Order: sequence, then structure tokens, then C-alpha cells
Amino acid sequence: MVIPPNVYVSRHPLVQHKLTLLRNIATEPKKFRELIRELAVLLGYEATQDLRLCDHQVTTPLAQVTGKHLQDKIGLVPILRSGLGMVDGIWEMMPGAEVWHIGLYRDHETLQPVQYYNKLPIIPTVQVCLILDPMLATGGSAVATCQILKEWGAKRIKFVGIIAAPEGIMRLSEEHPDVDIHIAAIDDHLTPPPSKPGDPPEGYIVPGLGDAGDRQFGTA
Repeated sequence: MVIPPNVYVSRHPLVQHKLTLLRNIATEPKKFRELIRELAVLLGYEATQDLRLCDHQVTTPLAQVTGKHLQDKIGLVPILRSGLGMVDGIWEMMPGAEVWHIGLYRDHETLQPVQYYNKLPIIPTVQVCLILDPMLATGGSAVATCQILKEWGAKRIKFVGIIAAPEGIMRLSEEHPDVDIHIAAIDDHLTPPPSKPGDPPEGYIVPGLGDAGDRQFGTA
């Protein structure tokens, strides 16, 4: 596939190393959660390289110096439930960020997102929103979340995930070309509709890592 200009795939060695551990079917939930958190820190670092700064004067033990202060206020928007695992890592890096939750689940018949929870304040209180979701599969949940945030009044939105399918990237890029997508890997394809008993459900990323929510919370 031709990668759209708004898509940034990390090439950091630590990201690629931790991603391989995350994919492993033998990785238990505790370690899986730790890896999600660690990858969120690394990907969040890359996704926030263009945040705006302003001059800020401080006094060191020896002299005054003009440094930099973060001008943009950040909002973290994890898509429930798998996005929850990414919050703590980025929050430690940016403890002043606000955290809001949007609950969406994918209807297994239609593969369309269904909203069941929204905890946004009445008006926007930040300049940049980071949508957090480990998997960008069909793209339905990400597209819906972007639309919710734009209707709410968000001016700048970024998607931070771990693994994406080409189908999800193309859908999100086409419907929201102004939203940057930061991920660790682009995988091969999505699973087709099952043709026989025992086939994996439709719409899972291949090779992927399975269901990120189930693997985090031990409910697989």
C-alpha cells in the first residue's frame, strides 16, 4: 500500500523489540499490560514532537535562563476498553494532561462502531487531543471518535495506536485526512468473514496480536 502522508510508522528499535514481545501468544496479561504501557510512552513521545512551546524564564542555582514551556494543553481520549492500557504511560510523561473516556464497541455483525459512553466536558478545554487505541483494524471506532471530537469542537486531533491494518489506515485517512496517525506497525490485512466453524472472527488484524482488550484484562 501507499502510506498516506499523515501516517507515521515508528522505526525505533525499542518499539520494534517490544512489539514482537507483545505479539507473542505466550505473553501473559501482566507482561502484556506492561508492554502496552511502555509502547504508549515511546509512541506518545514521537506523536508529541510538534507541540507548541513558549519562552519561560527560570532561575537556576547560578543564573537566570530562558527555557521553554509547553503551550498546548493535552487531552487523552482512550477508546474503551483496550485504549485504557495506553493512558498511564503517556500520563506519566505528561501528568498535566486531561483524560476523557469514549466507549465504543464493534458490532460483530455489521463491524460498525456503537457508542455507549461519552465523558467529554461541555466545551473543549485543550488544544490537542490524542486518541488512544492499540488496534486500528476496520477504522470504524477511530473514525467515529474523530467525528465525536470534531463535533465537540476539538481543533487538533492525533491517533496513537500500536498495530494498524491497511483497511483501517485508508478509511481513517480518507475520512479525516487532518488527523495524524502514529503507530508501531502496519500489518497485512483483516480476516474475512468465517467460512467454517473455528475460523477467526471477521475484521481481526493479521498477523496482529489477537484481541488487545482480552489479552490485557485476561478475558480471552
